[in-house]
Amino acid sequence: MYNKLLISRNLFVMSLLIGAWAAYTIQVILRPGLHWLAAVGLVCAGISYLAGSWLLGAGKRLTRTLNQRLDDIAIEVIMGGMAGLLMGMLVGLLCSFPLSVLRGVGSYLALVVFVLCVWLGLKIGTRRAFDVFNSLSRPGAGQQISSPNQEGQESYKVLDTSAIIDGRIYDVCLSKFLQGPIVVPTFVIEELQHIADSSDAIRRNKGRRGLELLSKMKKHPNIKIDIIETDIEGEKDVDGKLLVLCKQLKASIITIDYNLNKVAELQGISVLNINELANAVKVIVYPGETMQVAIIKEGKEYGQGIGYLEDGTMVVVEEASQEIGQDLDVVVTSVFQTAAGRMIFTRKAKEAKSEAGVASNLCDSAGINLYG
Repeated sequence: MYNKLLISRNLFVMSLLIGAWAAYTIQVILRPGLHWLAAVGLVCAGISYLAGSWLLGAGKRLTRTLNQRLDDIAIEVIMGGMAGLLMGMLVGLLCSFPLSVLRGVGSYLALVVFVLCVWLGLKIGTRRAFDVFNSLSRPGAGQQISSPNQEGQESYKVLDTSAIIDGRIYDVCLSKFLQGPIVVPTFVIEELQHIADSSDAIRRNKGRRGLELLSKMKKHPNIKIDIIETDIEGEKDVDGKLLVLCKQLKASIITIDYNLNKVAELQGISVLNINELANAVKVIVYPGETMQVAIIKEGKEYGQGIGYLEDGTMVVVEEASQEIGQDLDVVVTSVFQTAAGRMIFTRKAKEAKSEAGVASNLCDSAGINLYG
């Protein structure tokens, strides 16, 4: 608050000085009346204050954006860009020196060649930074070359937009079941930003949630995530760019998109589907087991009650529609796997025990009658 007030006060004083200088200049040139000088000074001071406030705000926004971009850029890209910049300057000096000797347009050609070499060096350094570091980290001629999927060597995992919006990738990373560095290309972040700027409220919330999740993962010390500035030429959609990038890095792709999953498998790319992981770790139950479930609503069929396990599995209880809000002990009768997930059909444990008791009594009485 004090800094903001100090800046506003300094800007106000500077605006008054500019207005006084403008009034003095007008008085020397045109020699108007006193009221005209006061009006010109106040107008110039007001315009100076507004322009200064806008410039300060724009400078703060530019600094904030630059800091955010620097935080998102991987250290490999920064080092590659610096190396490419220095190499481009060296090549530009060597190529432009002969042209600078020529008279006339020689100096202009030398400047154009130097700028072009510097731009190409910076571009190549940032675009191919990961390839350069991968080539430097490869084993020597006397060592055995192993593929990224072999034991002891971790491969890249490219994160898809759908997996970021889903949000479960954060907990998966914290559980340490996912090994290796996670890579997020800039075109995925651009797609998230486009979704966050959508006019649809639902899509806008999904995009903002994805951006917040990326920022949260980037700041976590136990999650290794790299933002790479790259773009795939010749591919317009994000899914196609992701597949090409996975082939270039020999990486796996993390997604929950069904269509992208199938296309990646057809192209020989390893797919890590979070939905498949969630289904794999769900609790397995068998007919005859007893469990406790809370009834929260009625089922589709008459008399059915519906409850859910902690992993989201739906449990259907017979004759439990009148016991909503209560915890019941139930016995599993059957388990069905559907496209929507796993469904468990049960009945009340008391009724099952009573039926079992009735059946045993019938058997005992039948035995007595049979053997006298």
